[in-house]
Amino acid sequence: MKKVYVFIFLIVVLLAITVPVYALSPSSNEIYRGIDVSEWQGDIDFGEVKETGIEVVYIRAGQGFSYEDARFEENYEKAKRNGLKVGVYHYMTARSVEDARTQAKFFASLISNKQIDCKLAMDFESFGNLSNSQINEIALAYLRELQSLTGKEVIVYSNTYDATYVFNSEVAQYPLWVAQYGVSEPQNNGNWSSWEGYQYSSTGRVNGISGNVDLDRYTIDILLNNTEEVPEVEDPKCNKEDRILYKVQSGDTLSEIAEKFNTTVSHLAQINNISNPNLIYTGEIITVSCNRNNNSNGNNEEDSENNNQTTITYTVQRGDTLWGIAQRYNTTVASIASLNNISNPRLIYAGTTLRIIQNNNNSQNTYYTVQRGNTLWGLAQRYNTSVANLVRMNGIRNPNLIYPGQVIRIK
Repeated sequence: MKKVYVFIFLIVVLLAITVPVYALSPSSNEIYRGIDVSEWQGDIDFGEVKETGIEVVYIRAGQGFSYEDARFEENYEKAKRNGLKVGVYHYMTARSVEDARTQAKFFASLISNKQIDCKLAMDFESFGNLSNSQINEIALAYLRELQSLTGKEVIVYSNTYDATYVFNSEVAQYPLWVAQYGVSEPQNNGNWSSWEGYQYSSTGRVNGISGNVDLDRYTIDILLNNTEEVPEVEDPKCNKEDRILYKVQSGDTLSEIAEKFNTTVSHLAQINNISNPNLIYTGEIITVSCNRNNNSNGNNEEDSENNNQTTITYTVQRGDTLWGIAQRYNTTVASIASLNNISNPRLIYAGTTLRIIQNNNNSQNTYYTVQRGNTLWGLAQRYNTSVANLVRMNGIRNPNLIYPGQVIRIK
């Protein structure tokens, strides 16, 4: 009998070891193949994309307070023209509730008068030194403001780690578009009971797109109930008092005026109700947006008037991420990617030398070079912080994996 008990005990132990972590289920069994794109994908042939079986595309509209994705208008028009279901997302960088509401209004202004098919997505993954309670307060303010301004349903984009350890049950009242790579299904996070979007790869290949693209699955629940045009929302960074009036001169084109005032043709057409951007008249008075940062580099996630900057070079170390490097040097992923012609910001290689414009307005950060035998838990204990904070500030995907020589931001 003892042998039988031992045998049963061994089976129980083996089962305990091999049972996988419970997976997070889709909200519906009706699944659409999808991708999400931004200016980093360059010129996209959405006809070819559609022919490969892609049905839904999420398009980045902009980021921060004022940057409109350089290819947003183009990607939106082409995707709609080829019959794809279109969603839009905004890379949110707010550091206060007031910032969150302003950025929600900016996002709404970018998609004004557009016919969107899918829930409006908040991409909030750059937290700086915010506490979890601040992060959730900011996220809720943004989501509520966006929903109020547009009358559209919204969705939260998050990786599994943040969905588990950062966002709370209040944020989880909104549906989830979750990112987790290298697994067949996303892990249960304890806050959301299901997903409506699942980003399962950042290195996908799709006909019509040169290079890597994010691959997604979307359930039918991600589609909006109301697909009427988004109502008109004014850009909060350029109110009536701040706008510049310009008198059209003989020979002017809207493209030349846009370049002169550092904005876009689509934005000038939108705020002046110009139905044909190729047709403007000498003597006509048009309103020019004054604060939108549509520069050719697209390298700022928010407005910046601080010229206290230094250009440096940095050699990528094993385990580095572009997000972690950006945090370390008080800059943005978009800035580093633009300066170094990086087409996929999620993919960098050890030994690569990067050019970085470092902002010097925050000298209070502390950094530590990882030594052999170090663990994140040990460093957290030494510096009176938490593993979650270290992971968040450095963009570390696997908290159990750090490398000697890796530079980690402590605060």
